[in-house]
Amino acid sequence: MSITTRAAIARRPHAGWELADLQLDEPKAHEVRVKFYAAGLCHSDDHITAGDAPVRFPIVGGHEGAGVVESVGPDVRRVKPGDRIVCSYIPACGACRPCSTGHQNMCVKGLNASTGMFLDGTYRFHLDGEDLGGFCSLGTFSQYAVVSEWAVIPLPDDIPFEIGALVGCGVPTGWGSAVYAAGVRAGDTVVIFGSGGVGSNAVQGARYAGAKNVVVVDPVPFKREMATVFGATHTFADAREAHDFVVETTWGQLADHVICTPGVLTEEIVNAAVQMTGKGGKVTVTAVGKLTERAAHVHAGQLIGYQRQVRGALFGDCNPLYDVPRLLGLYRSGDLKLDELVTRKYRLDEINDAYRDLADGKNIRGVVVHEH
Repeated sequence: MSITTRAAIARRPHAGWELADLQLDEPKAHEVRVKFYAAGLCHSDDHITAGDAPVRFPIVGGHEGAGVVESVGPDVRRVKPGDRIVCSYIPACGACRPCSTGHQNMCVKGLNASTGMFLDGTYRFHLDGEDLGGFCSLGTFSQYAVVSEWAVIPLPDDIPFEIGALVGCGVPTGWGSAVYAAGVRAGDTVVIFGSGGVGSNAVQGARYAGAKNVVVVDPVPFKREMATVFGATHTFADAREAHDFVVETTWGQLADHVICTPGVLTEEIVNAAVQMTGKGGKVTVTAVGKLTERAAHVHAGQLIGYQRQVRGALFGDCNPLYDVPRLLGLYRSGDLKLDELVTRKYRLDEINDAYRDLADGKNIRGVVVHEH
């Protein structure tokens, strides 16, 4: 039977988040209904209300979440009612071509991330007869949601929900951008543009991989300060200062890797990243920019002369079923700082305040704690 759930929805761009009571269907085959306890406030959801995400409106926000399986549909094998879970914003079915070749981050079950429509062409959220999708087919800004079986990963009992929520997106996206997508190695010099919820984990990944210099560029003093907590060796407010330092510390060889994880990617950042990258180096683009702007616009000669690479990274090249448990293991052993990522917790009705705090640079990561 359907239930009522309180959720934060976006009806249109530039209108913020609105709380509404939605009707939520019961799960169908290979689907589970989740009772969420925590949801991470990622910048990607802010792109929805800013009009920079090509989504179907209205939409239920949220793609970082952790909670408990409330019920399951037919044929579900991965979890059962009562299991604690974390949601992966990219599902991993394990059987499609990307999954079976070690690229779960590109699983074909993630086809409808921007609409929230299920693969059978239907929706599970409803408001006054209108269908609503959940962002990334999740919708963790709702107390309850129906999600694909392939989008849930068991969460151990000793991991708090607010920590579990973050390993569904921000942590692996940042950490993997350094460790997997960039391929940072011992002794490297790495520059990271933007040290928020994703960039802070790129910093941790680069240090864990053995980088000698981890240089952060971020205009917000609080984020630069926190970057040192996560392992940054040097921080700068602007790209020119960072460029001059990199030239000096590498004797003109420039950086081995530059990773772009700002809240909003711009052409200025990409160009600065390319110019800061040395021979045979790589620029890894993890952030997205405004929908109407082309941020990656580089003269070919800048790439050819130094054999520089520019590549995109989705979910940090991580495999959710393998890397989420792996990252939680690093958290347990003290090799990955996750508690420090959570700057503040919010109620669902404070979500617009939370995103104002994000815009003002007050948070590394805010977390909504759902009340039940």
